[in-house]
Parts: sequence; C-alpha cells; structure tokens
Amino acid sequence: MKISALITGKAVYTVTAETSIATLVEKLASLKVGALVVSPDGIRIVGIVSERDIVAALPIHFHELGRLHVRDIMTVNVTTCTPNATVADLMNLMTERRIRHVPVVNDAGDLISIISIGDIVKSHVSEIDSERIALVDYVQNPR
Repeated sequence: MKISALITGKAVYTVTAETSIATLVEKLASLKVGALVVSPDGIRIVGIVSERDIVAALPIHFHELGRLHVRDIMTVNVTTCTPNATVADLMNLMTERRIRHVPVVNDAGDLISIISIGDIVKSHVSEIDSERIALVDYVQNPR
C-alpha cells in the first residue's frame, strides 16, 4: 500500500524555529501528537522536533529550558518520503533510522503531510487482518 492512501485528509502541524519550548510542549499536548515539522511557512521544512528531542535536551539544558527555542533542540537532517513510498518502505526506514515520524513531501520538496509509526502499524495490522479473513474464507468455503 502506498503512503498516499494513508495521508488523505490528514493534517500536518508545524511550528517555527523561534517557538519557545514551553509553547512547543503545549502544542504537542493539545494536538496529541509526538512531533511537529519545523517550517517558517508551512511548506519548506527546516527541521522536525519531537518529544524525544525534548527529553534528550533535558540533561544538557535543564537549567536554561525557559530560554530555549525549537531551533535549539530540533533535528535538522530530516528524513522525508514521497506519497509514492510504500508502507513496507516506511517500516524499513523507520526501523533502520529509529525514527517515529516522517514528513511527506511532493516532488518539489514541499511539505504535504506527515506519517507516524502509529499510522504505519495501523495500516500493516489492517492489511494482515484482511489477508487473514481472506484465508479463513478460502479454507472454509472451498470452490
């Protein structure tokens, strides 16, 4: 299955690099998401910031957390995919790179969505369940 099928109608949320960590945490919590794309305009990607980035910054910057901004903790080498990538491609990519969120971009590199490990797992489980149902039907109803 292609990623394009999973992102239809899915919102992608962004923050700017100048966003404070406090605002970032509030936004992650209110949206109930684990990562936000860092973008000045909602189109160009300059980074990604996740709960993991916040936790990783705590031991180093705990004493100055109130003065930090997204730019201070974000990941700048962002792994992306296109809508033509498959669920299997993303499963492998996320496993190899140990990441849980991948922005989806068009051919020009513009942000169009984001895919999470939860989206991938849900799709994969659904696919396996459909195969199971087809196999049970085949065994129970020979032709």
